[in-house]
Amino acid sequence: MNHTQLRGILVPLVTPFATDGSVARPALEALAHTALDEGATGLAALGTTAEAAALDEAERRAVVEVVAGVCRERGATLLVGTGGAGTRGAGEALLALAKNTPEAAAAMVTVPAFTRPGEAGVVAHFRRLAEVSPVPLVLYHVPYRTGQQLGAAALLELAAVPGVAGVKYAAGGIDQDTVELLGRAPAGFAVLAGDDAFVSPLLALGAAGGILASAHLATARFVELADAWQAGDVARARPLGHRLAGLALASFAAPNPTVIKGVLHAQGRIPTPDVRLPLLPAAPAEVAAALAHTEQLAG
Repeated sequence: MNHTQLRGILVPLVTPFATDGSVARPALEALAHTALDEGATGLAALGTTAEAAALDEAERRAVVEVVAGVCRERGATLLVGTGGAGTRGAGEALLALAKNTPEAAAAMVTVPAFTRPGEAGVVAHFRRLAEVSPVPLVLYHVPYRTGQQLGAAALLELAAVPGVAGVKYAAGGIDQDTVELLGRAPAGFAVLAGDDAFVSPLLALGAAGGILASAHLATARFVELADAWQAGDVARARPLGHRLAGLALASFAAPNPTVIKGVLHAQGRIPTPDVRLPLLPAAPAEVAAALAHTEQLAG
């Protein structure tokens, strides 16, 4: 792939549901177009924010079909959440993705969850997937979900593997490994912020962009933030980053994507705020707080 595709702000889309519980395809298509209208460089389908684990196979196909169609029409980057905890099954999923969704610029693949194979096992897992996958890989490093930590050395080893295009980095903070990764990442390997509240400092340290759920609510402002850091405009980037961190924290006051769906419904952008069990809807006060941040940023 052209590695310049993995830059800027990519929005991992929610899966809106209609009143009958089905996937609300028109609302999903509208969300996709709006994100791109406001400057997002691409979209991610079937990420955590999409409640992919709660969708059946037909629904997952429908989501990818809608988002791929928009990306094809708009010439935007498409990432698709793919893979699994087992290496063989993940490889089969990647082959199916390449066959069924030629628009996919890359597959977003989580570090194997629950099994906790250790750093050497994770590296071997992704080496094998890179060998068999027809599409480039974006590693999704999110240890507070997977239970598996990866240090900078392991991530940099994977960054050198042909077919590994980048990492969605959601380590839950910024530490020595973060600084080392961003300082030593090779050309052509994109470090993309995955923790919304930390996107501004990660951009300041050299991240290529971010895959950010809260960017649903203020896409243009997140794009402005990325552009400001890219231009070295600290005076503009720093205060905007603090304001967007407030929105991010409010958006994650309850399990993702419950607050974001509540705000999108309050704005009339999706037909219901519904999420699927085991998620429960966000409390009205949580939605109101995030909506207030959204309105302040729009003002």
